[in-house]
Amino acid sequence: MISLNNIFSESNANDSESNNFTRQVSNACYSFCEPVKPCSPLLLSYSKEVADKLNIDTSNGLSQQWQAILSGSKIAEGSKPFAMRYAGHQFGNWAGQLGDGRAINLGNIVHNGQSLELQLKGAGPTPYSRAGDGFAVLRSSIREYLCSEAMHHLGIPTTRALSLMTTGDWVMRDMFYDGHPEKEPGAIVCRVAPSFIRFGNFQIHAAYQELDILKQLADFTIENYFSHLLEQDINKDTYLAWFKEVCESTADMIVHWQRAGFVHGVMNTDNMSIHGLTIDYGPYGFLDDFDPDWTPNTTDAEGKRYRYANQPFVAHWNLVKLAEAIYPLIEDAEPLEKILNQFPEYYESQWQLMMANKLGLDKVIEQDLKLFADLEQLLSMVETDMTIFYRELAKYKGQLDSVSGLLEDAYYSDSLPDDYLKIRNQWFLAYSQRLQQNTISHDKKVSLMNRTNPKYLLRNFLSQTAIDKAHTGDYSEIDKLLEIMRNPYDEQPEYDNYYKKRPEWARHKAGCSMLSCSS
Repeated sequence: MISLNNIFSESNANDSESNNFTRQVSNACYSFCEPVKPCSPLLLSYSKEVADKLNIDTSNGLSQQWQAILSGSKIAEGSKPFAMRYAGHQFGNWAGQLGDGRAINLGNIVHNGQSLELQLKGAGPTPYSRAGDGFAVLRSSIREYLCSEAMHHLGIPTTRALSLMTTGDWVMRDMFYDGHPEKEPGAIVCRVAPSFIRFGNFQIHAAYQELDILKQLADFTIENYFSHLLEQDINKDTYLAWFKEVCESTADMIVHWQRAGFVHGVMNTDNMSIHGLTIDYGPYGFLDDFDPDWTPNTTDAEGKRYRYANQPFVAHWNLVKLAEAIYPLIEDAEPLEKILNQFPEYYESQWQLMMANKLGLDKVIEQDLKLFADLEQLLSMVETDMTIFYRELAKYKGQLDSVSGLLEDAYYSDSLPDDYLKIRNQWFLAYSQRLQQNTISHDKKVSLMNRTNPKYLLRNFLSQTAIDKAHTGDYSEIDKLLEIMRNPYDEQPEYDNYYKKRPEWARHKAGCSMLSCSS
């Protein structure tokens, strides 16, 4: 018997309106609503690791009963599906009520002392769907499913994905926002996380002066997910300790993003997890050539607010908005400001340690800061594949004459300017001198670099290849990519053909270079 519980909905204020129609909701954290039963659901893939975390027996595959639940065809015993109400700043502007317009929470499973929440993305409309229909299409669902798991195996904090299913229904989407909508196959991803509480969940109650509900939600969050902070009754100091932990976990997440070259693409406050998890995979991407100004989001193409280099600053800005939302619980700006002012320092220290690991250095010393800055400048001078550059760099033993051979596959051009080669030699000379001060052996340096710098990334062109095949009815590439991305730091010589630069055909192809928020 499959049974879910309802930790969130049983402890927080619910919407008094029970009918499911688009509306402004007040004095509530969520609204009850049920998935739309799909026409002819089909399981395409599932993550055994996530199933194990949920204590789901997959010895004979994912059962028909579970498939029915994960497609929205059946409601599990005890489940009371709901959509969350939250607000947020989108591209720096206050957007008011947002909420789960395309996601329906099924409830929680508790296993091994951990509670995990299941959420269906693309299962139909909710009261927060606004102009959308609540459904999702296959292309965006493949991207979210694969990247959720790929990020986890990269060691990047993230929501997980249990399953990917098609619905048998068709969904109308205008992919390029150019007035040419087309029907696309519908799909549903089951997302899994401790909770899906976002910064925006607190913002909405503060904005509409629902302060009793704000306190109820904050206390619920601390009691259920930050209970290690509890020494006595929740008070001002508890809220501050909680906020400090959220700031640090957010900083840690961004450091991991920068390490792997991940660009979220839409870091609105409603897309920021209170747990410091990567959430809401929309127009994301990994850097191919190292370009600090790259954003994968077509909507952000002009302003580039969410470009790679800006992600730490946006995270800080978003945390300021969270601080403003929880201020009524504390009524003292000074300690909140103090915590916020510590964010850049904490982030920088963690970033420096990360860069030292990428370069195989035993520790960070003062001269390393220039080494790091000069390297990022070098990488952006010519089109240089970030992943291949760092991965091949691990093989460097200090001989300058070996550099060209090591890095040959990292460049997108066959010819490199003389001024670039001169600067590159200068950097490698400085790096060689720094390595001579290393207290760890060459073998340990290589090991450190190879567990910091992945060999395999879920590059956009790889996902798009799987999407293109799926649209012809061939779903094999989905599980193949899932398998490769389970071990991104291993050599996996059988998959060497997936360790390569973005091909030229993908430079401007939709889904490979830029993506819209449409899904």
